[in-house]
Amino acid sequence: MPAIVAVVGDAVGGNPGGVSPTTAYVNAISTAVPEYDVHDDFVEYAQNSFDERRKHLLFRRMAERAQISHRWAAFPSVASFYGDDPNAVDTETRMIEFERSAPDLAVRAVDGLGLGTGAADITHLIVLTCTGFYSPGIDFEIMRRCGVPTTVERTQVGFMGCFAGINGLKLAHHIVRSEPTARVLVVSVELCSLHMQSTQDLETMLSFLVFGDGAAAVLVTADEQGLALESFQALMIEDSRELITWRIGGMGFDMVLSGKAPGSLSRALDAPTMKTVLAGAEPSSIDLWAIHPGGRSILDAVEGALELTPDRLSASRTVLDDYGNMSSATVLFVLKEMMDRGDTGRGCAMAFGPGLTAETMLFRA
Repeated sequence: MPAIVAVVGDAVGGNPGGVSPTTAYVNAISTAVPEYDVHDDFVEYAQNSFDERRKHLLFRRMAERAQISHRWAAFPSVASFYGDDPNAVDTETRMIEFERSAPDLAVRAVDGLGLGTGAADITHLIVLTCTGFYSPGIDFEIMRRCGVPTTVERTQVGFMGCFAGINGLKLAHHIVRSEPTARVLVVSVELCSLHMQSTQDLETMLSFLVFGDGAAAVLVTADEQGLALESFQALMIEDSRELITWRIGGMGFDMVLSGKAPGSLSRALDAPTMKTVLAGAEPSSIDLWAIHPGGRSILDAVEGALELTPDRLSASRTVLDDYGNMSSATVLFVLKEMMDRGDTGRGCAMAFGPGLTAETMLFRA
């Protein structure tokens, strides 16, 4: 059984002064995706790219079982951006497209919060991304185009992968608890579609099958509405370092998403580990499970390990079906789905990424 290392403990911390700490709340979440639904186009492209008929048929079968109907991208089709050979498109070209498209998507997500003149009251801005970099970056565009003051305290969380959505909420949580008047804007924007490559390796091509583009904006304050953030826990699964990796290459960023990751994750989420994650509570006491839908097999693994009924992961499966995996933004889409449904109760959010690492969060709706 893979060993679990608790990397970061309960973010609540001690209370030596006897003063009740401020609770941070996710007041609102807004999401945005590009206009182009490229899922079917990619499936057609990918299955026909294999020289071996066996791989062609196996990819098609796996695509049919992926439980993904839509994925959105900054360009209308594979050919429209990559031409005949994705491997001829270098990292510089992909980053130019990121700089062109990512700010618009991020701004759309922020505008969806409807801050209006309240944008001038934002005190902290946290930007999350692992699919592109440039500077002056997206934070400058948000200040310029959304009315956020240029005096805002800015932080960028870069290249952490899919679990960075929870890291962003953790940072906001710390800020509000230390500065109760803070109004924190967390913005995640990911253009995963920019990093597709052509390959005859079936496992690699299947990893491209799940990723899409998206952005989410979150307002976190001490105002008592929305999701109350309780505690955070980071977990690292030993001997799993190479199961999920993310490196910068000459033809975009190189993703490894091993088919062994779901099994390793399932074995790691044992009873002692969940006692740590849930601060001593039992999984049966959790009403809401906001699980990052890294793929159907990831959700199946969590569902089986925690002995959950299928309906408990309905929000995560809805997001997977409608959007695919948008890296750091995805778990924020799941939380928004729960808020839109009016779900209530105690919740646990989990997101998984390179390491193999799980970032977890307890909250109350």
